[in-house]
Amino acid sequence: MGAADGVVRLGSRFLGGLEPLHSLIYFAPETEKALVGVGLRPGRMCYFAGRSAAFGAVGPGAVAATFYNFNPELVARHLPRAWTLASPESVVAARYQAADQVLRRLLGDEVVASAEVAEAAELAREASAGCQVYGRALYAAHADLPWPEEPHLVLWHAITLLREHRGDGHIAALVLNGLDGLAALVTHTATGKGFLAAAAKLTRGWSDEQWDGVVDELRASGVMDDGDGLTEKGRLLRRRVEEETDTSSTAPWKHLGPEGAARLFELGRGLTERVVGAGAFPPGVFATR
Repeated sequence: MGAADGVVRLGSRFLGGLEPLHSLIYFAPETEKALVGVGLRPGRMCYFAGRSAAFGAVGPGAVAATFYNFNPELVARHLPRAWTLASPESVVAARYQAADQVLRRLLGDEVVASAEVAEAAELAREASAGCQVYGRALYAAHADLPWPEEPHLVLWHAITLLREHRGDGHIAALVLNGLDGLAALVTHTATGKGFLAAAAKLTRGWSDEQWDGVVDELRASGVMDDGDGLTEKGRLLRRRVEEETDTSSTAPWKHLGPEGAARLFELGRGLTERVVGAGAFPPGVFATR
């Protein structure tokens, strides 16, 4: 395996080794409590406003574009109304408050204050310095936020930047390969590695009719078979999307270097195992690798 392949492989490990340390906030009760505390309504409004607040008082179009696989009609039920209830600045502050609380609950104060967390924070921040702003709208919005001071929050923010940077690249790959938000969700579900179809429709706001219509289109184009699985063409399409996502997301790891990246993944894996073991996610959501 060449050096370039090694960097791509390191980047592809991000989802298992580090990303859960950011994503835990979407499952933690502390998050909704903090966001409701500044005025938002419980439920989806907290997710859409919490993740997009870095943009400012943005409308539903920008969120549907950058979150990608949510029904724009669902987004529009909550934005821009959220900004009449709470300012983006207060939502950002509440999100950091929630991150602090949930990390302390899952890791414990001793681990939060440990040298390992401080080292991981330093490495993750350095990796994020290699992220590229061009075409990365959601990353760029979060990169404009000021850095927190405490190491565990520096780590959380840095992983947020790495996650959104990779996510923006993933959307670019989906667009390049002709998959809109719903088609991307349907084909991802068909891989067997994502949601079940019923959960995907429920959480992303798509009706049975909308879902079935896209399935029919994907069958007609040879991407899906009659059993709602992917054809060989469909499997190649999804593989190409993932490979292009990995390739477009290598800049942070090239910047950090292989030794630093390997050390960050080692530290991140240990912390991820702790939070998963402490019940950060419902069963089956994440498996460390």
